[in-house]
Amino acid sequence: MAKTNIAKAIVACVFDLDGTLVDTLDDFVRALNRMMRQIGRAPLPREAVGCMVGKGNEFLLRSALAWPDPPVGSAASAADEDLHRTAQELYLSAYRALNGVHSTVFPDVVPTLEALRARSLPLACLTNKPLNDARVLLDAKGLGGYFDHVFGGDSFARKKPDPLPLQQTCKALGVAPRHTLMVGDSVNDAAAARGSGCPVALVSYGYNHGRPVREIDADFHLDGLTELLDILGGGT
Repeated sequence: MAKTNIAKAIVACVFDLDGTLVDTLDDFVRALNRMMRQIGRAPLPREAVGCMVGKGNEFLLRSALAWPDPPVGSAASAADEDLHRTAQELYLSAYRALNGVHSTVFPDVVPTLEALRARSLPLACLTNKPLNDARVLLDAKGLGGYFDHVFGGDSFARKKPDPLPLQQTCKALGVAPRHTLMVGDSVNDAAAARGSGCPVALVSYGYNHGRPVREIDADFHLDGLTELLDILGGGT
């Protein structure tokens, strides 16, 4: 379908959070490195953490503990499981103590959300971050009031890139997937959208696990969020 026809069919939007609405990388870096020091490990480079973000806390922790090697899916030893549990407790304590403190809202986010609300578009935020952490961050940054629904990585049985969370978010909005635009920053968001039948727009300024976002199949690629307003018609 032509991009203009896709855009004309959109009547609702679902936004990812980390890397799309808010630059949260420094929160992750500080929390992870506090945990790494507490378990006697060397701190992680900021660039490495940026490649770990986006698939939920489980993947983030496994990646951090395995760094510089990628995490593996094989069965872990009892010692590994004990280390993981300890690291998880330390990381969550560190992260929740500073959630949002070192994060900044990306440019153009607020005017774009305000313009979309002025057009009466139903909006939702769908993230792999735990729901309570997502709500705390959104409220801390003054963004919570823009969304009709907020869902986290623990809101459904599976996380993005599985299509289930996006399908359920569309159901909550009362809008069919083909009329709901997923706006994200990574291959996870694109895969969830493709699997659920939603069109997808990817921003170029996010994380995407270290890969250039324009390598990812999407209906639209955005260098700034206000470009979304032109795509949907009417500009700012």
